[in-house]
Amino acid sequence: MADVRPSEAIDGVSTVHPTIHGDERGVFVETYRRQWFPSAREMVQGNRAERKAGSVVGLHYHLHQSDYWYVTQGHARVVLHDLRIGSPTEGATQMLDLGERAGEDHRHLGVYIPPGVAHGFASITDLALAYLVDRYYDPVDELGVAWDDPAIGADWGLADPILSERDRTNPERAAIEAARHPRFPRQD
Repeated sequence: MADVRPSEAIDGVSTVHPTIHGDERGVFVETYRRQWFPSAREMVQGNRAERKAGSVVGLHYHLHQSDYWYVTQGHARVVLHDLRIGSPTEGATQMLDLGERAGEDHRHLGVYIPPGVAHGFASITDLALAYLVDRYYDPVDELGVAWDDPAIGADWGLADPILSERDRTNPERAAIEAARHPRFPRQD
């Protein structure tokens, strides 16, 4: 059975340290189980992202959607930042290395991200990220904050990242419009 640990840095974020079963043929890992997050909503959509080494995706956030991430191939530096006004960890930033070359403790680590927590990742190597979400894609709930905002203080582990146009132009935290600023607790 997996060991699900609440983050010490950001309220509502959890990391999953799954049980790894292996033999001379390879490994089997149960990467997600609904019962690991009893107070969370059901995950309804699965996605896969593939990125080249040197890419940064994010920081993105949602007012209503939770994510569960698991790196299936490669090494990602994940950056999380609590944007939720009134959260006990408002303004906290957390970084996690996931996947291959992240060390045995993090090779099969999964991470649950609640609404209002900005999230992004840097592709330290070419990578594939499988992720589940608890709402169907909604462009209105697809928001962003500047990946390089000094108030967030993220260490992406890359010197000159490849970014999308969207991620190059996201506003800094201080410039997020009030209507697009997440609140704690979540209000659906």
